[in-house]
Amino acid sequence: MAAPTEDGRHSGQWLSFVFILAVCVPSATALIEGLYCGTDVCYDVLAVARDAAKSDIARAYRQLARKYHPDRFSSLEGETRESAHQKFLLIATAYETLKDEDSRRDYDYMLDHPEEYYSHYYTYYRRRLAPKVDVRIVILVTVVAISIFQYYSWWANYTEAINYLSTVPKYRIQASEIAKQQGLLNKTKEKGKNRRSKEEIREQEEEIIRDIIKNKIDIKGGYQKPKVLDILLFKLVLFPYYLCAYVVWYVQWIYRFTICREEYGQEQKLYVIRKNLNMSQAQFDSLEEEQRDKFLERQLWIRANYEVYKREQEEEMKAKMALDPRWKRYRRWMKNEGPGRLTFIDD
Repeated sequence: MAAPTEDGRHSGQWLSFVFILAVCVPSATALIEGLYCGTDVCYDVLAVARDAAKSDIARAYRQLARKYHPDRFSSLEGETRESAHQKFLLIATAYETLKDEDSRRDYDYMLDHPEEYYSHYYTYYRRRLAPKVDVRIVILVTVVAISIFQYYSWWANYTEAINYLSTVPKYRIQASEIAKQQGLLNKTKEKGKNRRSKEEIREQEEEIIRDIIKNKIDIKGGYQKPKVLDILLFKLVLFPYYLCAYVVWYVQWIYRFTICREEYGQEQKLYVIRKNLNMSQAQFDSLEEEQRDKFLERQLWIRANYEVYKREQEEEMKAKMALDPRWKRYRRWMKNEGPGRLTFIDD
């Protein structure tokens, strides 16, 4: 039998090195510095088996935390305060890693698949940097906060409108007449034991007038009485209903007035006029009744009539601007000293 050659011995050494590398490297590279417990195995840090239950992990953590906690450190044999503090941080990190099911699953996957080096970094930092609170809860709380602010802001505007209307002679006289007819003002001037001071009587009369204005006058537009269904929260909740209702309404509109050529009713005429004027519903509702009647008389739902009305409004606006002293001064300034003119100064 021939003796092994020098090349054969070198080949055997290389095979042995590759085998050792294949066996040892995965277990070494499975532990990455900066991830989880670093180069230590979290299970070994807590002295528990890999299949340990959550209760066993919690129990092991409490025992070690009591032992190495900085507040309870009492000169452990071979340990300094600094080394005990570092061990406590490592124990806390191991517990944080293993107590959560998702984090523990990611950690076990890293131990079993050490070759996916970059994937472990991505998984670790994605979980660390992810928000701890459910985004849906954040959105819900934000919508509720906006809705509450919106509702109370509307109430403030409505109260401001009522306070203003109670000072307008027209509405104040109407409210006083209604209060007299209903006998409400007479009750404020009781005699005997129930007699009140002039200040109390005046305050009660003001409150009665305000209540009558609230009930008898329909305020529309941005200062109308707030409704719960108009706030953002209920708008979002009822959005599917509103969407379906709009689709049904639109299909009916196309069928009735485009296909069947039906004549517009007053409600439909006002809707088309509002669209031609490019007004929101609140803006259109805030107009005086006489103004809406004027739109109907001029038949502004017809596009040609609206174009004529639009040109008239533009000409009227130009005429007002031509006669307005402020606009005259502005045009004079633009002509003589406007920003486009340059003045040269000789040295």
